[in-house]
Amino acid sequence: MIRPHNSELNREAVFEQLKVDEGVEYEIYKDHLGYLTFGVGHLVTPTDPEHGQDEGTSISEERVWEAFETDLDVSINECKRLYQSDWDNFPGEIQEILCNMMFNMGRPRLSQFKKMNQALAMGQWQVAAHEGRDSRWYNQVTNRAERLMVRMESVG
Repeated sequence: MIRPHNSELNREAVFEQLKVDEGVEYEIYKDHLGYLTFGVGHLVTPTDPEHGQDEGTSISEERVWEAFETDLDVSINECKRLYQSDWDNFPGEIQEILCNMMFNMGRPRLSQFKKMNQALAMGQWQVAAHEGRDSRWYNQVTNRAERLMVRMESVG
């Protein structure tokens, strides 16, 4: 299971959301860009024990969790770098949404959401959701993006 943390971020909830958005695969497969991947969208890197293994290689549930934990930690740390002191003041729901977005696109792309990020800094969740919809990302992953923006709008 996912380690409990002291922050408002509910890691279990983020995992459940990402299982829907990314899927969970217990074998190595090629993603839509042709990169070898497994688990919850974990890209096989040269430092992974799976590096050099063939597509179709079985991956244990324990290894899938381990890779997810590492990837989630990276996403959380990248959110903290991007949003700095605002991060700790965001409601847990906003943190979960941003972690999902970070997991999907990474800090270089998420940092380009200038108007959305300005609205987030001011606690204007509805404005932030409107700006999130005004993006290439939204058009690329519309179902996922719309679910996230509806959640963002509903934060009180």
